[in-house]
Amino acid sequence: MAEIGMTKISSKGQIVIPLEMRLGLKEGDKLVVIRNGEQIILKKADKFGEQLKEDLDFARRTEEAYKRIGAGEYLSVDSENLEEEMMKW
Repeated sequence: MAEIGMTKISSKGQIVIPLEMRLGLKEGDKLVVIRNGEQIILKKADKFGEQLKEDLDFARRTEEAYKRIGAGEYLSVDSENLEEEMMKW
């Protein structure tokens, strides 16, 4: 499951990565910044080549899902039928 945090951009274009998102990162680590439409992805540079295809595919699918939701193309399911609907996917 993805973790979500909030931050903001300073007047100098700097951001602070929330503490809970920095686990496994240390001062001096290099990060790759990938922009895909409305998404910005940060990835440790030493792991960049290992999962690039998967990361870009995830970003593409997420962007497509946001577009479908914006166009009203989504399925509303109550909690009783959620598992049943998920099994159809």
